[in-house]
Amino acid sequence: MNEDLLKNGAFGWFELMTTDVDTAKGYYGELFGWEYETYPMPGSDYTVIKVDGKAVAGIMDMPAECKGMEPSWDIYITVDDVDAVVKRVVDLGGRILKPAFDIPEVGRFCVLQDPQGAVLCAMTYAKK
Repeated sequence: MNEDLLKNGAFGWFELMTTDVDTAKGYYGELFGWEYETYPMPGSDYTVIKVDGKAVAGIMDMPAECKGMEPSWDIYITVDDVDAVVKRVVDLGGRILKPAFDIPEVGRFCVLQDPQGAVLCAMTYAKK
């Protein structure tokens, strides 16, 4: 991953959660010329989107806890300490939609909602 994307406050990752990964890959591949690399994961594969061979985003099946939601793009903001962000969100008028938890070998993230209702994720990447 580009080092600039690992800086506090940077837009670090983008991810499409969808009910039909193969159709999404075909559509976006034709539209933008994206390349894909798929990684086996427990329960469902994860597809990394690449531009000029560089990872820029991901595509995944809609998780069970999101059943009934429309497919959507998620935005991950890089933060130095996701747990500190979780504590500040409520103080600033936002809500925590998914408390911070670890993704092995990737980092720790949460899903939050700003006071106007916009949803985004905050991520502290694991040190490599």
